[in-house]
Amino acid sequence: MPRWKELPASLDQRVRQLIVQLRRLKDHSGLSLASLAAKTSYSRSSWERYFNGKQLPPRDAVEELARVCGADPTRLLVLHEVAAEAWTDAPGPAGEEEREEDAPVRDRPRRTVLVLAAAVVALSAALVVTLLTTRPWQDDDHGSHDAGVGNAQSPFVFMQGRARPCDIQRREGELRAGYSATHTTLMDLKSSGWEVLEAQCLLKYHGFDPGTPDGSYGERSKKAAKDFQKDRGLVVDGVVGPDTWGELRR
Repeated sequence: MPRWKELPASLDQRVRQLIVQLRRLKDHSGLSLASLAAKTSYSRSSWERYFNGKQLPPRDAVEELARVCGADPTRLLVLHEVAAEAWTDAPGPAGEEEREEDAPVRDRPRRTVLVLAAAVVALSAALVVTLLTTRPWQDDDHGSHDAGVGNAQSPFVFMQGRARPCDIQRREGELRAGYSATHTTLMDLKSSGWEVLEAQCLLKYHGFDPGTPDGSYGERSKKAAKDFQKDRGLVVDGVVGPDTWGELRR
């Protein structure tokens, strides 16, 4: 088992937690950095920077590490999402961005394809959101009912103590609060946004009090999610994912 370098003291705790878990996964697998480079789309020098906290690993790198180590990537991806927010707020040491020459030549075309694919997915998602919010196939009588969904087009701004209304209706065979149509967004502590507000309203509708429906996923919201998961026979971890969304919208 390698002796890891001490992580930078300035590294945010949320990023540190992700890197510690990635290091443990690598140690448990017994793979070397060279083996990881051979089995994944990332170079040895890239993995070295990821494990030493010099650069935040991409989401794809986290997924590939979990795959080659035979682990479930769900929890790691939740940690990565939280770490990405911290890294954006306070980026790592300057000059540590990944260099193109560090990646194997075989990786470069693949990354171009991934970027293009991501752009297509983003455009498709934007089109879906536009259709869901404007609903051009409905007449004007339905306009007021969709006002909540319309809010999802504007940036979410968290305001401490500001409660937002929860108007739950069943549409197209599922429950909706009107803030987000997601079925897959992963949420854990410190998550915020329209998806969190949607989950809080649905938890409240099912009789599990998440506290003030303000779009911020705190301890009270997580406890409500755990209680709901336990009641529905799901994995009780407080992380709202596809399975929990499916039950919330029933």
